[in-house]
Amino acid sequence: MNTKSKRRERIHLHIRTKISGTAQVPRLSVFRSNKGIYAQLIDDEKGQTLAAASSSDKALKAADGNKTDKSKQVGQELAKKAVALGINQCVFDRSGYLYHGRVKALSDGAREGGLKF
Repeated sequence: MNTKSKRRERIHLHIRTKISGTAQVPRLSVFRSNKGIYAQLIDDEKGQTLAAASSSDKALKAADGNKTDKSKQVGQELAKKAVALGINQCVFDRSGYLYHGRVKALSDGAREGGLKF
């Protein structure tokens, strides 16, 4: 049976065969749930998360706006943490989600914050 989640997992596996993150150019991985959005900068060589941000963080949880607005703020917050670590470039992993709506807002926020991909 082909459900949306199975389709997304299959697409995500195909994406992951093509992209990988390093310490200098980490992978920006996105997870989207019904309530929130989560983003991580991952060094796949060491299997280590370098920086993370989510809409459930205290500062962002209190912020006003809809889920798309909060997604953009998550991207900006992650970019701020990355720039503090000396990371200014990454590869974007949309995790099988369509590049639309909240996923697009997160990437736009990260670009505004100073990340390049």
